[in-house]
Parts: sequence; structure tokens; C-alpha cells
Amino acid sequence: MKLTRRDILKSAAVSLAGAAASIPVLPGLFADEKPARKASKYIDVHTHIGTTWNGNKELTAEGLLLWMDEHDIEKSVLLPLTSPESSSFLLLTEPALKAAKDHPDRFIPFCSVDPRTSLRGGRKGFLEVIGRYVDMGAKGFGEHKVGLNFDDPLMMQIYDVCEELKIPLLFHMDNERGKDQPGLPRLEHALATYPKLKFIGHGPGWWASISGGLTQEELASYPKGKVRPDGAIDRLMEKYPNIYGDLSAGSGANSISRDAEFGRAFMIRRQDRLMFGTDYLQPGQAVPQFEVFDGLDLPKEVAGKIFRGNAEKVLALKS
Repeated sequence: MKLTRRDILKSAAVSLAGAAASIPVLPGLFADEKPARKASKYIDVHTHIGTTWNGNKELTAEGLLLWMDEHDIEKSVLLPLTSPESSSFLLLTEPALKAAKDHPDRFIPFCSVDPRTSLRGGRKGFLEVIGRYVDMGAKGFGEHKVGLNFDDPLMMQIYDVCEELKIPLLFHMDNERGKDQPGLPRLEHALATYPKLKFIGHGPGWWASISGGLTQEELASYPKGKVRPDGAIDRLMEKYPNIYGDLSAGSGANSISRDAEFGRAFMIRRQDRLMFGTDYLQPGQAVPQFEVFDGLDLPKEVAGKIFRGNAEKVLALKS
């Protein structure tokens, strides 16, 4: 039987297909195959997208992603700011939820509602609104940065709702927002009242309290020099298992670097309660955390917990 050109080509195609099927497919063999993302060094528990303060440059979700890639940050928490004292421009919850929906492997959205917001139903209304945000993907509440005493009844109502919803709350503390006194008695009142709520401390008032013997003015500052004994943070962490520390911003970096010997020992001692954060909120911002923490030469296990492991637990990122 005489074979036509068409018969020859058809036979060759069948043979090639059979041969290809017998070749094992190896990872990375094809150019369009995306390699699995390697686990990165950090989970950042404190960032903001948008324009936070007047005069700042806008930080877009894409801009934040580029910066994260440059600094080996796998995931970042996106924190809204919804109180008039918290920033020049309100950063609402919805953009954080949208960015996390667009990049679910990189962003962790939190939600925020000012406790003075006019809602029908009082506590029931806050439970409904915050609960809806949780249903939409919010993993926590914050940045809670409100111009009230830390244990004002309106603030305590928010803590009550977050405890019921089983989400952590990240707060800012100084002499204007989340106000307290030396020794942090108002925070302690909240910790004792809501023992199942994980509180995450941030801001000058919180981090100045790594030291004892503070004045009221120092709760709004970045104290320098040796850490004095009987700091409220150590005392509260020893007594209450529901308080954690967010090491972000100038206040977090200063608390560790002001007395490097104490700071290193503190990070080792409280290795299960501390979480890496930057408070990155505009392009080109200087972030001292990388240099400060790397310079401490922390044990590998300690660094692993602080840089990402504790965040995974507190934010329930791993089952």
C-alpha cells in the first residue's frame, strides 16, 4: 500500500505524542510554570495603605508589595484607621479587605470602627458591624487608636465584642489616644476583664512602659538610656497571658535599641509574646527594625517566633 504525505505526517504526530506522554514532567521544566513561593523571613503585623498623614505620599497596595519583596516579608497586616485622632485621613476597612481579596497570599486585613460611632442597638450594633467585617475576611481589630481613656466604657464595649468574635485587637497608646497612666492600670483593667481577648500593644505609651519609674509625660515620648527596673510590660506579660507586643514604629525599635543588652534579654524572655512589625505607611520611609533586630544576634528559634511564628498563632494563619 502506498502511503501519502498526509499518512506519513499523521503517523509521525501519533508517535511524537506517545513519546511525550512517557516523559515525566519535572518541576520548572516549562518557562510559564510558577515556582512555589518560598517561606519568607517576616510576617509584618503593622502596615497601612493609602495616605495616612497630610504631607505623606500615598502608599498603594502594589507599592507595599514591592517593598515587602525587597525586605523578605511574606505577609503584612493591613490596619485601617477610623478615628479622627488616628491620622489626617481616615483609612477605612473596605480598601484593606479589597487588597487582601486581590492578594490573599500577601495581605491580612484587619477592621476598625470608632467606638463613638452612632450605631443602632449599642453593643448589638457593634457586634453586627464588626461581625460582618469578620465574615468578609478580617482577621483582627485595629489599629485601635482612639482619643479616650483605655478603659472608657465605650472602649470596653469594643473589647467585649472582639472577645466574643474571637479576634485579636491591636491598640495604640500614648497621652492622646488609648490614654493610660504610668504602670498602665487602665490596660490592666481591660486585660483582667476580657481574659480571652488577645491584646496587641503598640505606640509610645506602651513601649515606654518597658521601663519602670515613668512620668506621665514619658508615656508620649521615646525615652533614651538604660531601662529602669519594674517596667509595666514585663509585669503584665508575667501576669496576663492575653497581652502581646507589636515591635513596630520608632517606639518599638527605640524600646529595644535604647538599652541593647536589656532589649536582647527582653526579646528572649518574652519570645512567645512579641511580633515583628514596621508601621510602614509611605514610600521611602526609613524602617529601623531590620538593622536593630538583626544586630542583636538572636537565637534562631527566638527570631523565628518573633519574626513570623507568633503572628501565625495569634492570627490563626495556620490550622
